[in-house]
Amino acid sequence: MTNIGFRILPIKRRVERSLVEQFRSVVTPHISDNLNRIHAIGSNLRPYHKEGKLIGTAITVKTRPGDNLLVHKAIDLAQPGDVIVVDAGGDTTNAIVGEIMMQLARKKGIAGFIIDGAIRDLAAFQNSDFPVYAKGVTHRGPYKDGPGEMNVVISVDGMLVEPGDLIVGDEDGLAVVPYDFAEEILHKVRAQEIREREILESIENGTVDRNWVDETLKQRGCELNDLAEQV
Repeated sequence: MTNIGFRILPIKRRVERSLVEQFRSVVTPHISDNLNRIHAIGSNLRPYHKEGKLIGTAITVKTRPGDNLLVHKAIDLAQPGDVIVVDAGGDTTNAIVGEIMMQLARKKGIAGFIIDGAIRDLAAFQNSDFPVYAKGVTHRGPYKDGPGEMNVVISVDGMLVEPGDLIVGDEDGLAVVPYDFAEEILHKVRAQEIREREILESIENGTVDRNWVDETLKQRGCELNDLAEQV
């Protein structure tokens, strides 16, 4: 009989490692733009590590707030390059991970943590390049009783994450690229990089075209007076 709420499922698919590596130079704003700006983990989760980009495939954990038993199991089962993404309900009463779990994960080659909840041992993370994003910090430790689930669809600060999805995190936040669209999004991002480079060059050499601003205002029915046009 299936024990809903206390189970560990296998990951059926992961974005290919070679494709993941091609995203290493990609910034999260470009990913977000090409996902129509809705496939991003919310701004409540911020980086707590010293430096370093987060990139890898998601192992998902849904846990009772304040409990990290299934997170420990995720560390044991994760493959190098996986990101452990934890839906702890956004509760920051108890920390989900700390320095010991960070060192266990680092030793295994895990790419980083995303915790929709709290961490502790802040100084250890701030002095490390092991990527961790979380909602907050508390000294209060976790329980280890369960229940919880691994490799199910979870919600992290408003974003659905499926096991095997591509995760990218930088100083601007966290983007999630669904498994089925990773290659397509990479092509779109590369095209955007070229467009934005051309815009920056036109700003520098004084040839940038700003007519689109007034054209958009007119299309929206905005009344442009003489003063607005002069400015």
